[in-house]
Parts: sequence; C-alpha cells; structure tokens
Amino acid sequence: MSASEQGGMERHQYDVIVVGAGGAGLRAAIAAHDAGAKTAVVCKSLLGKAHTVMAEGGIAAAMGNRWPEDNWEVHFRDTMRGGKMLNNWRMAQLHAQEAPERVQELEDWGALFDRTEDGLISQRDFGGHKYARLAHVGDRTGLEMIRTLQQRTVELGIDVFMECTVTDLFKDESGAISGAFGYWRETGRFIQFDAPAVILATGGIGKSFKVTSNSWEYTGDGHALAMRAGAALINMEFVQFHPTGMVWPPSVKGLLVTESVRGDGGILKNSEGKRFMFDYIPEFFKSETADTEEEADAWYEDKKNNRRPPELLPRDEVARAINSEIKAGRGSPHGGIFLDIASRRTPEFIKKRLPSMYHQFKELADVDITAEPMEIGPTCHYVMGGVEVDADTQESAVPGLYAVGECSGGMHGSNRLGGNSLGDLLVFGKLAGEHAAKKVSGLGANRPAVAPDDVAAAATSAVAPFEVEGGENPYAIQHDLQQAMNDLVGIIREGAELEQALADIEALKERAKQMVVEGHRQYNPGWHLALDLRNMLIVSESIAKAALAREESRGGHTRNDFPKTDHEVWGKKNLVVTLNDSGDGVQLSEKPLPVMPDELKKYFEES
Repeated sequence: MSASEQGGMERHQYDVIVVGAGGAGLRAAIAAHDAGAKTAVVCKSLLGKAHTVMAEGGIAAAMGNRWPEDNWEVHFRDTMRGGKMLNNWRMAQLHAQEAPERVQELEDWGALFDRTEDGLISQRDFGGHKYARLAHVGDRTGLEMIRTLQQRTVELGIDVFMECTVTDLFKDESGAISGAFGYWRETGRFIQFDAPAVILATGGIGKSFKVTSNSWEYTGDGHALAMRAGAALINMEFVQFHPTGMVWPPSVKGLLVTESVRGDGGILKNSEGKRFMFDYIPEFFKSETADTEEEADAWYEDKKNNRRPPELLPRDEVARAINSEIKAGRGSPHGGIFLDIASRRTPEFIKKRLPSMYHQFKELADVDITAEPMEIGPTCHYVMGGVEVDADTQESAVPGLYAVGECSGGMHGSNRLGGNSLGDLLVFGKLAGEHAAKKVSGLGANRPAVAPDDVAAAATSAVAPFEVEGGENPYAIQHDLQQAMNDLVGIIREGAELEQALADIEALKERAKQMVVEGHRQYNPGWHLALDLRNMLIVSESIAKAALAREESRGGHTRNDFPKTDHEVWGKKNLVVTLNDSGDGVQLSEKPLPVMPDELKKYFEES
C-alpha cells in the first residue's frame, strides 16, 4: 500500500473506498475488488468488530430447505407486508430473489451453518415470515458472517484502514464524488483518500437514543455524510424498537435478546403471569395468527396449521404490545416484562440452540434462562430510513456515492422483518460493489479531482473544537440529546412532544457550536465524540421532523394522536429529508412511492 506525504498529510488513491467493515461493507469491497477495482475499506473500529457480529437470529432466504413451498414470491410478500407496503418494491424483489444465492456463496467461502437432518442448511422461524427461512449458526450468525467475509477480504489482499474515521466527502465542480477525508483515531493524524466512488456502509443511528442495542460506532455517520454531500434520506421516521432487550442490570440495558428465543418456543408474560400477546393481534394478521394457547402451542409441533404464535408477529406489533403492558403497570420489577423459554424447552435444547443467550444472561445478569424467565423490554435497534438510492445500483443522487446496509433506505419500508437485515447486507453489498467498480472503469482517465481548498476546509472543521475557549463538554450534549430522543421521539409519539424534541435539538445544535475539547488529538475520545455529535444531531433532527410530518401510525412509527394507518393519504408516499441551502438544518418534502408492476401486485390481491 503506497502513501505519499503532502503537507504532512497522509494520502492514498483508490478506485473505490468502502466506509464501514460490517457485512455490507465487506461484501461490497469483495465485489468491487472482484470486478477489477482497486479497493480499500475504512472502518472506525477494528476489523472483525463491526456491529454485524451482534446479529444472532439468521439470514432470511427462501431456500426451501425446511419448507419446499417457500420461494422468493412468498418472501417478497412477507417483506412488503412487514413494511406495511411502504418498501421500495424493486429492492424487496431483488432481496428475495438473490438472498438464497448469497447464503450459498457464504457457505462456499467457508461459513459453517447449522444443518437439517438430511444435511441441508438449517432454517428457523422468525417473526413476520410465513415459513422457517432463516439460515443460522446457533444464535451467532452475524459473527460467522463477519468471520467469513473478513477472511475472504484478507485473502484477496484488500487494503483495510482500521480505527480510522471518515469526517467529510469531497466532490469536484460537476458534483461527482472525488474522495474522502478522515483521521486516525489513535494519533489524530489526518488522511486523504482520492477515489471517484465511495460506498457508505456505516450502519445505524442508535447512539442518539438512551436505550439501544447498538454498538458505539452507530452515530449516523453515513446518513450525515451523505446529506452533507447533497444526497437525500427517506423513511427516517421509522425507527425499529426491538421488542426484547435486556433491562437488568443497568450496565447492559438495551443489549439485544435475539428473536430466536421466541422462534424456538419462548413466550411473553406480564407480572400477573398472563401470556398477553393474544390481546394484541391486529386485524391484518388475524387470519394467520393463533388466538388460543392450545393452537399456538400446537404450531411448534405441527407447523402445517400455519396459525403462528402471536409472539412471532412483526417486531413493531410485539414492541407496542410490550410497551402497553409496561405502561399499564403489569411490568416486571425492573421495568420490562418476562420472556420465558425455561418452562417450554429442556435445558439441553436451550443450551444447544441459544448458547450465546444462555451465557449472556448467566454472565451479565446472573440469570439461568434454562430455569427462570428473562426480564426484557423494547430497545432502539434499527433505523429503516437511510440514503435514498437506486434499487438496482445502490447509487445515490450524488454521482459516485453509494449506500448499503442500515444506512441505506427503502428496502424495509416502515418496518424490517427479523433476518432481512443480514440478507440485505449481502445482496445489496454485492450490487453496490459491482456497480461502483463499473462506474469507475467507465471514467477512464477523466477522474474527478479533489480540490486542495476542500481538504484544508475539512481539516479546519475537524480541529475546530480545540479552538473554543470556555465552551461546553460534548458528553453533556450527548447525554441531553439521548434523553430527548428517548423521551420525546421514542416508541410512542405525540405531536407536541415531537415539536418539543425539534426545539431541544435546535438548542443542542447551538450548544454544539461551542463544544470544547481539551488536550491533544492523540487518544482523545472527547474529540471523537465532538465530531460524531455533528452527525447525531443531523440524523436526530431528520427523524423528529419526519415523525412530526407523518400524521398516522405505521410500522415502527406510532403516533398516539394519529393511531390509525392511513393507506389513502400516507400509504402512497415517502418523506424525504435533505439539508437546507445553508447546511445548518433539515428540510422535508414528499415523494410518491415507486409504482409496483401489475405482475407483482397479484401477490397482495387476497390480503
């Protein structure tokens, strides 16, 4: 790997830069490399530490290994229904069609999946999926995915810049991407990348909320970088609160409890011992959801009856039901509810199928899940919204800028089904990498150039917090932002509270202009946070503004003052947010949904 020094700044030249080393980023890098592009991966953390490793349930793919009746059409229908028909239909179609091949590809590269009795890749049940279709490795599927993709990346010789944060994107005079600017987290030294294609794969926004399952990297970097470059975000009002996160002890509050617990027989109970989910089955799902305990229990023994337990409704339905029970005073001692698999499965079964969950609760909460229930509650888990991209290429409105994975929008509509995220990473990571490489090869010698003035401006902006005297501590601003988002833009929303949230965010933006960082650029987490907060504030404003505008309840967005889903008005359009002309605020517009072709509409005629 060659580097030149210009004015003391490290500089590298590539065809494709991938920002993020999770499943989407690594798959995109592999695809770009295989298509002939000189490719590098830049990641905030160490290679192998991306948040994808925390994905436990599996990869949704209609392989038909458990149910021969399963096919891409059924998976497509489930995905669209789970997203309450607000999904980009083409993305949902591509995902359903290509996911099986991507899973098989992972196995070809060395992934070790659990097997069925006859030796095929095993597939488990998950909420919102008609058939058992999640290819899994116990409850450590994400870890196996990253291990496999990481090994492939290293094997191919793709350059990786670890513990390196990208803070700005560069464009040339025509508006096309020309490169990126960042810094080494350890030394604070700046680094410039010249590249005509950048693929954002930075994950989510969970660290804007007080209670989240997300890791420290999830500060909305890709979302904000894209907006500052001129791209748009869609569906930002739709934030998924996973129904089951740990609630005790406080040090692990929000840590994910995989949906596999419910897929393997776990049930939800309130403090009165009642299995309450039967009281919360929406009309939309009544025809295929069991309405008695006997029928629900029978489903695990004979799944041909197709009447699934209500614990396996889509995540938004389950999260709202849990939230309602807690608010009604029927919660657990630590403010959650109970998830019980101990009374329904043998200790041997639980330890075999859910090894990570067993150890997580035993080590962190001193709870033996083979003998007693878990205390769980909703936790900010995933954002359905992200960069608006072309469904087939994953390119944004900014030439040369691509987005994949959680920082991309459209695929999941208003709510993501469990297991669709890992398939999303693989399918669209591959497409983005291939199309980015193709675009660069078509440029020939006419590559966009980075302007020196832009580099100087990025460097000045990065060190600005060191120049402030008597300013505010970034940790105090982060604390207040997380509290505001948790209290005012959480799982149940009100118009007045959202207006208050926007006012609070405006005040926080003013305080952020006076953030001060002490010390030097080396080993300075306060400086890292100050730069991350710029992204968190933009993304938080986008979420709150879109949530206030959407006057209905749909998927991951619940308005207490507009409790119904309005298909006529709100079911036909997306909300789009961009930065305003001055670059200091978020503006919102409406955009019609892409029209689904008639040959796909037939899958929804009976529903």
